[in-house]
Amino acid sequence: MRILGIDPGTGILGFGVIETGTKNSRMIDAGVIRTPAHQELPARLLTLYNELANIVDQHKPDVMAVEKLFFARNATTAISVSHARGVVLLIGAQREIPITEYTPLQIKQSV
Repeated sequence: MRILGIDPGTGILGFGVIETGTKNSRMIDAGVIRTPAHQELPARLLTLYNELANIVDQHKPDVMAVEKLFFARNATTAISVSHARGVVLLIGAQREIPITEYTPLQIKQSV
């Protein structure tokens, strides 16, 4: 099974692709997608969409694991992350990839 994990953000979106088997797992790819802070939001979201779509098309994940917005002290940051999450969820839905969402707390507890 190939899993694409995503830590959404408008300025920096992190991703990792792993492949799991019955005995072991291995990392396939990992990195970030960056957008310029001065760029208008629609252009930033388009960059995220295009770059993430390329990653999905290249690695063909069986499932996507996306970080859920858990807690934000800054409303502007929460809204920004929500925009990026929308792009991620859209790509998953378009490609008919099952999506599982996790809070950082759930991830920490499973490690």
